[in-house]
Amino acid sequence: MNILFLTIGTLNDVEERGLYTDLIRKFRDEGHSVFVANPREKRLNQETELIKEKGVTFLRVKIGNLTKTNLIEKGVATLRIEGQFLKAIQKYFSDIKFDLVLYSTPPITFEKVITYIKKRDQAKSYLLLKDIFPQNAVDLGMFSEKSVFNKYFTYKEKKLYSNSDYIGCMSPANVDFVVQHNPEIDANIVEVCPNSIEPMSIQIEDSTKKAIREKYNIPVDKIVFIYGGNLGKPQGIDFLIDCLKANVTDLDIYFVIAGSGTEYKKLSSFFETEKPKNAQLFSQLPKNDYELLANSCDVGLIFLDNRFTIPNFPSRLLSYMQASMPVLAATDVNTDIGRIIEEGQFGYWCESRQVGDFNKGLHMFKNRQLRKQIGENARQYLEENYTVQHSYDIIMKHFK
Repeated sequence: MNILFLTIGTLNDVEERGLYTDLIRKFRDEGHSVFVANPREKRLNQETELIKEKGVTFLRVKIGNLTKTNLIEKGVATLRIEGQFLKAIQKYFSDIKFDLVLYSTPPITFEKVITYIKKRDQAKSYLLLKDIFPQNAVDLGMFSEKSVFNKYFTYKEKKLYSNSDYIGCMSPANVDFVVQHNPEIDANIVEVCPNSIEPMSIQIEDSTKKAIREKYNIPVDKIVFIYGGNLGKPQGIDFLIDCLKANVTDLDIYFVIAGSGTEYKKLSSFFETEKPKNAQLFSQLPKNDYELLANSCDVGLIFLDNRFTIPNFPSRLLSYMQASMPVLAATDVNTDIGRIIEEGQFGYWCESRQVGDFNKGLHMFKNRQLRKQIGENARQYLEENYTVQHSYDIIMKHFK
C-alpha cells in the first residue's frame, strides 16, 4: 500500500524513537511505501523539499512558526498549514496514488488535504485522535465556549471527523467521549487505537545508574520521582508545585522535573524562591540524555489539570512503562488513565486536587519490593497492550 502520513511533528529521523516514528517504521518494515508530509518552520530558512531517507519519503513543507513564538504568530501559522500542505502535496505527489492517509490531532486543520486525497485517489482515511480540540482549550479557559474561536474550531473538528473513515482513540474513555459528543458520527468507525511504541530492552546496571545520578547531582540513596515532558497549562503546574511544597521536609524522596512549556517560568520561579533541597528542575534535555536520566529514577509522575472534561491520555506513560517504572498519576476524573493504571496494577492514581491523596502514593512507593513488582507489571502491560504491532494490526484490519 501507498500510505501518506500527515503530521505537524518534526520527525527529523525515522529511526528515532517516538510514537509516530515507531509506527512509520512498522509500516515501512511490513513492506508498505510510506510518504510523510511534515512541517519545516520558517525560522529554519529552508524551502519545501522532497527527501527519501531510510526507506521513507519525506515532504518537508515550509510553514510559519508554530513553536518558540507568540500566540498570534502561532495562530496564523496554524490556520495557514492546511493550504500550504495541500499546495505542496499537489506539486510533489501528483503522480502518487495513495491507498491510505493517516493523520493525527493536533492540528484539526488538515480536512481539506484529506478530502483532496480521498477524492483524487479513492483513498481511505484514518484519524489518530491524540487531542480533542477545541474542548481542551475551553476547559482551561483559553477561550470561552461561546467565542468565535470555539465556533470556528468546532466546525473544523466536525469536518475532520466526518471526513475520517476510521477514528482511532487513545483509550475507551476517548471513544465514549467522541461518540457521545458527536452523534452524527457512525459509532462503528470509532475504536481504540492506543498510543504505542516499539519497546526497547532496557537494562541498566546499578553502577551506571549511580553514575548518571551523580552526573546530575541527584542523590543515589533517595527514592527518585521523575516528571518529564511538557510543562504547560494542561499539566496543572499549580498542583505540582503544591505537591513539591508539601514534601520539602521529606528527605527520603527526591523529585526530578525535566521539560519545557508555557508554565516553565512559574516552576523556575518556585525553585529560585523556595530552593527545595529534595527537588531539581531541568530545562528540556536532549532526548538521549533524558532517557538515560529517566531510566535511573524510580517512579514516573503524570500530572493533568483537574478542570479537564475531556479524557486526556499522556504518551509519557509509555516511557515509564518501557523502563519498568511504577507510575504515580494525579489527574482529572474524566480521563481513564488512572483506572487503567490501577486495574493493570502498575501504579497509583489520585485526583489532582488533594495533596494528601498524592502523598499516599508517594509513601506507598517507599517500599522497594513493591516498586520492583509494580514496575515489572508496567513493562508487561506495555508489551501486552501498547506496542506498534497492536496499532498496526488495528489499522490494517480494515484493509484485509
